[in-house]
Parts: sequence; C-alpha cells; structure tokens
Amino acid sequence: MEHLRAVFAELYAVTTRDTISFHGVWECFGGDGRPTDPDGPATAAKTLLDQVTWWARVLRDAKATTPSTV
Repeated sequence: MEHLRAVFAELYAVTTRDTISFHGVWECFGGDGRPTDPDGPATAAKTLLDQVTWWARVLRDAKATTPSTV
C-alpha cells in the first residue's frame, strides 16, 4: 500500500493515512456478523471521514480560487 502513495502522487491524487482495518478479523466479529467492539471501527470511520471531508473542502476552495493547470 505504501508503494501506491508514489503512484497516486504522480496522478495528483490525495491519499490519507487513516484507515479502517480489522486485524485478526475472525476475532473482530461475533456469530451474528456484528463487531464485537463496535467503538473501535466507529471511531476509525469517523476519523477517516473527517479527514476526507477536510480534504474535499480544502480542494474545493482551492479549485475555485486557483484552478489547476495540469
């Protein structure tokens, strides 16, 4: 995944550091398919979505004031 950051940079795509992952996936979910600790994924999802929202707003404003020439 880290190698793809260089590829995305060449494509002028923004990457984020925060992710939602389930290490030891079999222990993360109960027999009903629900997370055994829903707070962990919910917090990670909020962090990720907050960061994506921030980038979306910043890039929208930058595009309006200084359009890219590339």
